[in-house]
Amino acid sequence: MRGYREPGLHDRAAAAKAAKDKALELLRNKAPLSEAEQAERLAKSAAKEAAAQERREAMLREREAAKIAKREKAAAAKPVILTEAERKAVRDARYAARKARK
Repeated sequence: MRGYREPGLHDRAAAAKAAKDKALELLRNKAPLSEAEQAERLAKSAAKEAAAQERREAMLREREAAKIAKREKAAAAKPVILTEAERKAVRDARYAARKARK
């Protein structure tokens, strides 16, 4: 009695060809899709793609809103430098308010 023999290249190739032929035969024997099934699959695929596109657009809108908010926050954080005339107007307003209280 002979011991176990490793399958060689030709043995492995033959086994792969047999498996491929069997899979192709099963695929050929499979019933084709009806028109209704094809239309249903296309509709599902289109709906799925539309939902994915909407998610992508929402994500882009969210990113853009975050960028705008970041810019506004940075602009608000900058110190306000008043001109000489603006400082004088603020000082005069304080003076007028103080006089109005008396």
